[in-house]
This record gives sequence, structure tokens and C-alpha cells, in this order.
Amino acid sequence: MLPERTVEVENTVRAVLRDVLGLAPARAAAFDAATPLFGALPELDSLAVAGVLTELEDRLGILIEDDEVDGEMLETFGALTHFAAAKALK
Repeated sequence: MLPERTVEVENTVRAVLRDVLGLAPARAAAFDAATPLFGALPELDSLAVAGVLTELEDRLGILIEDDEVDGEMLETFGALTHFAAAKALK
């Protein structure tokens, strides 16, 4: 993976979370790999998960299959970013 593209994917994931969840820019900017997401962010409920995944598909040009979505992938910002990068940079 090219580091530049990885940073681009990370920035996209951060922007999607900010836009879909209505997070303050400073709050989203503070996310690091260990920042907990699903279950920790009240804004990220099951309906919002669908919106986040749809927006990631649109912005990254990827397809996320239903069987790929699980709790681990949404556990932390790092896990979601890693998943999105794996899909976008293959």
C-alpha cells in the first residue's frame, strides 16, 4: 500500500464519520486508531452504520458486501480505516 493513498483513505473515513454522524470537525480530527466507534459513539447507531457504509462505498468507489460487516470492523476508527483501505487499495 502506498502511504499517501492510505492517508487519503483515512481522511475519507474521518470525513464520512464527521458528515454522516454530524460530528464537530475537531472531534473527528482527534480520532486515532484506538478511538472506539460502535457502542461508544451515541451517534453511531445501526441506522447510522448503514449511512456510513453507503457513503464510504460512494466516496471510495468500493462495494461492501453484507457478510463483510461485523462488530470488529466497526469497533475502532483504526479497524474501520483498515477495512476501507483494504477494499480501496487492492
